[in-house]
Amino acid sequence: MVRRSLLFTPGDRPEMIRKAASSGADAIVFDLEDAVSPGRKDEARETVREVLADPEFDPDPEVCVRVNAAGAEIERDLDALAGVDVDALRLDSVMLPKATAAADVRELADALEKRGFACPVLALIENAAGVLAAPEIADADATDALVFGAEDLSADLGATRTKEGTEVLYARERVVLAAAARDCEAIDTLVTDFGDGERLREDAAFSVQLGYDGKLAIHPAQVDPINEAFSPDPDEVEWAERVLEAEREAEEANRGVFEVDGEMIDAPLIAQAERILERAGGAD
Repeated sequence: MVRRSLLFTPGDRPEMIRKAASSGADAIVFDLEDAVSPGRKDEARETVREVLADPEFDPDPEVCVRVNAAGAEIERDLDALAGVDVDALRLDSVMLPKATAAADVRELADALEKRGFACPVLALIENAAGVLAAPEIADADATDALVFGAEDLSADLGATRTKEGTEVLYARERVVLAAAARDCEAIDTLVTDFGDGERLREDAAFSVQLGYDGKLAIHPAQVDPINEAFSPDPDEVEWAERVLEAEREAEEANRGVFEVDGEMIDAPLIAQAERILERAGGAD
């Protein structure tokens, strides 16, 4: 499953929820947490359940729900979603905010299973404890991706957010390293100023450079630039195809070493070529 772009949509806005499906995002995240005021939580739960249970709601993108962080609120979220036949719900994954330990993921997975849901968990790393525990969180059986949240982390640290992002760079790198070590996806933090397209493109390019698989979005206008950043250009695809074709020829000739375009190709470059073609396939 390719997750270049994950678009958040407030759970109490039914018209926005339905429009999100046509945004072009690879995943749409119906938010029951930060995007919903405390007084509208129940309304948001009902709205999300009604949309997910609508038989006409069957969009192409992955459908995810971000539950609340507190245990009691999570129980209310899941109870509301399970208020109808869970087999009739279009729910592909669940995002857990403020994950601080592998136990948080396991508890959510158990709560989902108890209600008949079979969903992977996207663990949102957005506080100091979560950053330090990122390898263990990634190693939990239900974890399908680590998601980095710089804004809440900065608040937790008491750090000042800057355009350069040096205050969260260590954490940003640690999250993607932890995900790579445990072979799960890594989704990078959002750009809060959705009107600043240039900054988004620069930040998304840096996300790719760090090794992230995708990026969060909070406005439909951010989706296309993110998808473009995480989609290989034609030259990269052609290079990757040549590498893998040369690898096949080398294997048939029983040669352990081969070159492409005058460059000796080794295992890391083969892995890079495979990743490029995987991304290209997901972007089609």
